[in-house]
Amino acid sequence: MSTAPGPGPARPLRADAARNHRRLVEAAATAFETDGPDIALEEIARRAGVGVATLYRRFRTRDLLVRAVLEAVFEAEVEPTAAAGDGDPWSDLAGSLSRAVEAIAGRRTILTLAREAGAFDVESVQRYGRVLNRLLDRAREAGAVRPELTSRDLSAVLVMALAVAEGAEDARDTTGEERQRFVALLLDGLRPGHPPLPGPAQPAPPPGP
Repeated sequence: MSTAPGPGPARPLRADAARNHRRLVEAAATAFETDGPDIALEEIARRAGVGVATLYRRFRTRDLLVRAVLEAVFEAEVEPTAAAGDGDPWSDLAGSLSRAVEAIAGRRTILTLAREAGAFDVESVQRYGRVLNRLLDRAREAGAVRPELTSRDLSAVLVMALAVAEGAEDARDTTGEERQRFVALLLDGLRPGHPPLPGPAQPAPPPGP
């Protein structure tokens, strides 16, 4: 008896969907920064070279598109800064966090949109910034950070540091040197030798897709 054919045609469709997803996210990232947060989704679809129906099939709301843009920013600009090296564990962790702050601070409009969409909270950053956790594990094993420090704590530090770039009315004028001063103050709290942190650690969110 002959075997029924497998789902061969699905592969090109998945490739097309991935390509459209990438085009939409790239077009949105550029459009938000150059044209502002209120640019029409229809214009983003046009710049991406896809139909409006395709955009809404991939992203039912603007907030979902913003989340995808923020995740792409993390993948392209934050994760490379956190590539685990073989240097000093504390220097690797602190340096990666500092560079991550600068990378995201340079995308101020996207950061503002993500915060408004609820996509830039501790839980979201914990999912996006998984690569930072490898550096945290190395630093913890080396005794370079508080033993009770969790990945959620680390994500909270990143969120607080980036509030300097987006939260204040005059944050637009905050210099990199000023941001790094605040980052240094936050990083100091990660080091061992301080009194134990109050309260139990919060559970980690489920892994992202």
